[in-house]
Amino acid sequence: MNKKTLQRIRRVLAAIFFLGVTLMFLDFTGTLHQFLAWMAKVQFMPAILALNFIVIAILLIITLLFGRIYCSVICPLGVFQDGVAHVHNWFKKDRYTFSKAHKTLRYIMLGVFIIAMIAGFSSLIVLLEPYSTFGLMVQSLLGPVYQWCNNGLAAISEHYQSYTFYHKEVWLRSIPALVISIFAFVALVILAWRNGRTYCNTICPVGTFLSFFSRFSWFKMHINEEKCIQCGMCTKNCKSSCIDGKNGYVDYSRCVVCGNCMAECPKEAIEYKHLAKDAVRVWANNHSPIHGDKQPDNESVDTSKRAFLIGSAVALGTTAFAQEKKKVDGGLAFLEDKVAPERKTPIVPAGAGSLQRFRNRCTGCQLCVSQCPNDILRPTTDLMHLMQPVMSFKRGYCRPECTACSDVCPTDAILKITKEEKSSIKKGQAYWIAQNCIVTADGIPCGNCSRHCPAEAIEMVPKRGDNTGKLFIPAINESKCIGCGACEYVCPARPLSAIHVEGVEQHRLI
Repeated sequence: MNKKTLQRIRRVLAAIFFLGVTLMFLDFTGTLHQFLAWMAKVQFMPAILALNFIVIAILLIITLLFGRIYCSVICPLGVFQDGVAHVHNWFKKDRYTFSKAHKTLRYIMLGVFIIAMIAGFSSLIVLLEPYSTFGLMVQSLLGPVYQWCNNGLAAISEHYQSYTFYHKEVWLRSIPALVISIFAFVALVILAWRNGRTYCNTICPVGTFLSFFSRFSWFKMHINEEKCIQCGMCTKNCKSSCIDGKNGYVDYSRCVVCGNCMAECPKEAIEYKHLAKDAVRVWANNHSPIHGDKQPDNESVDTSKRAFLIGSAVALGTTAFAQEKKKVDGGLAFLEDKVAPERKTPIVPAGAGSLQRFRNRCTGCQLCVSQCPNDILRPTTDLMHLMQPVMSFKRGYCRPECTACSDVCPTDAILKITKEEKSSIKKGQAYWIAQNCIVTADGIPCGNCSRHCPAEAIEMVPKRGDNTGKLFIPAINESKCIGCGACEYVCPARPLSAIHVEGVEQHRLI
């Protein structure tokens, strides 16, 4: 194989996966998902949570055959770091050095991640799982930019009487999500800019897990000692810091098969091939933990990793809520915005099955949030389940015919359902609050909740004590209510709606 061929193939495949996953998060029309959905389903953690044993087996077999190419081709966060490191190489080439593997820290982070999954502490899962972290950054940081560009094109096309694009309102779903996204973006850029793959080979639980298999891969990067002149170019271009060119050592647990070492070796001394049994035995004898790896002992610990972990804890403590601008009615009067009610039980999408099941499977990747056409899904600020989506009816309601969230969820936290099933699943229950209703508080006839209820679960009955016969109050039929939130959304009462929807722990068909 030509020394640059592997690098070129890897870069092309990585670009395809990176652009595909990014566009899937950005596309709010749902058009691209029907072509790109498989890219989300082949991500490692979504496949684990969805119990997709076929995908899991394929990824492990690929790792056992070719090494950790998942991290440098399929994982969007890994490709993002490669992009940052590549930009830095324009300014400063041959800048990497070999460093010891921080095994203790790697295993601690993997252990913390596993415990967080068992305990349902989704906040740590979002911060440590690479696919979810990438989705959060794209949805919070790049999503608004994409939508502004779309709105610009919509204005231009409208001017020429074309409706190829349509206007999309840009709004801030969650300040905590934005803060965490900024922190994660800055931390990852700094780590990748300085040391390449520090996050992947020190913090990422997926990378650590795959490292157990990659060290036994069939194809490996091998340094031919007869050709090697110990120039150190392989070490200087290894963004995983896993090649010690002076001693002919490659740490296969950290190698992501990027091909940089092969491309830069002036003597073509590095080969990507299957090692014969004798060569494997010699390598194991020379580099096993028992005999001692040929690694320098003067490597200093990278304090940026500690800063990253400390910053994660600070970001978790953020509890500010999004504040939206006051709306103006025709430029004459300010309309007081609604205040989101505090729900004892969060409302999660139909298809989740139950609140507990949803929390156990959702990684908070924000794909359903970005794809929701009704703008009702928002990242929660609950510290135990940070970034997992919950429903809010300030900007819309959950239309019975919409199944967008269940169509895109890669972890099966939201199972795929039909439109017929969606209109029959009870995910919440509406309650009438008399003191907030304009009928009882102000004596003004209304009936908005009854007129707009798609399930016909609200009937207007005469208000007791009314002698005019004009005032009617809502009576909610619990056996028909599906918790879609239409009543809460259309209620004219301010600042709190007179109809309040509570989630139910266990969804059921009605």
